[in-house]
Amino acid sequence: MSELVYGIVTGILFGFFLQRGKVLRYDKQIGALRLLDMTIVKFMFTAILVGTVGIYLLTDLGLAKLSVKSTILGATIGGGLLFGIGWGLLGYCPGTAIGAIGEGRWDGVWGVLGMLVGGALYAEAYPWMKQSLLIWGDLGKITLPGVLHVNHWVVIPVFILAGAGLFLFFEKKNL
Repeated sequence: MSELVYGIVTGILFGFFLQRGKVLRYDKQIGALRLLDMTIVKFMFTAILVGTVGIYLLTDLGLAKLSVKSTILGATIGGGLLFGIGWGLLGYCPGTAIGAIGEGRWDGVWGVLGMLVGGALYAEAYPWMKQSLLIWGDLGKITLPGVLHVNHWVVIPVFILAGAGLFLFFEKKNL
């Protein structure tokens, strides 16, 4: 039950920050797709960095268990293309489409309907896909620290510094 409560609380907080960061706005989404407004990139990279530090810290303290999934190129490339096409056509990613509806912008409903139809089509295609696309290019459970044969706390600060440099670059270019 506590996992459900944690999920609800973190979901509400994430939604709050999405709204406060103005990343639910259509113009910000299109600006990101056109590489003219990096607000969404900065927001998501910050979330990824905070999540990375939090997950590895909790794992190291024995408070969480990290479960690395297999890297499967077919599934990753196929899913990424589908996600990108949907985002480009709609102007929202799945999370921001729901957030836009929460703000009263009904254009996000098309994204939710698309997710439902896509989920149904995926369920129908799954028996075929699990024998083809979902196993093509299975590289196993890999991580960057594992590939480099270093502790994750060697890689994480490098990414934090790279993120800070990227943010400074975006700010200097007024993106």
